Amino acid sequence: MSVSHTLAGPCQHLEEIKKSRFLAQAAPVDTPEQALAFVRQVGDPAATHNCWAYRIGQDYRFNDDGEPGGTAGRPILQAIEGQGIDRAVVVVTRWYGGIKLGAGGLVRAYGGTAAECLRLAERVAIVAMARLGLHCEFAELALLKARLKEGEAQVEEERFGADGVELVLRLPESRVAETQARIVDITRGRAVARRLD
Repeated sequence: MSVSHTLAGPCQHLEEIKKSRFLAQAAPVDTPEQALAFVRQVGDPAATHNCWAYRIGQDYRFNDDGEPGGTAGRPILQAIEGQGIDRAVVVVTRWYGGIKLGAGGLVRAYGGTAAECLRLAERVAIVAMARLGLHCEFAELALLKARLKEGEAQVEEERFGADGVELVLRLPESRVAETQARIVDITRGRAVARRLD
């Protein structure tokens, strides 16, 4: 299975093409709402165009912001896909410099600026995460939590009841079996973690 990547953080790349300036700005995002918020945040109202695209798993959108159809948003999306990036948004802002680029020139300018921005960006692998639920006794909670951190498990929820504590854990998919075994071991079989997803 190929590992997909997202960006480690926001990045940008500026190019001047026939007196027009193209600024690509990219960021990692987890939801379409985050992507659109980034578009609003970095778009320059004084610029000629703020074209953008995002891909989050199977979900994607792009926008030409007034450039001829297919010359800006789609080439930006193709740059994201071509670089093997997921969960990312790219905005390419253009300040017109007086020389028309033509459709082919626009495709190369928008797609090329976006691709170069992503090529230079620091990437991180997208780790498949899983959720586990378990019930443990009050006396075991502190030890369990300390030992679970070693397995990269984070406590997402903690609910105290009359007879103990309900925990919801979030951890990398690759650590599920090991963590389930560790929980049985620590609690001497009294607690069993079950998958929630």
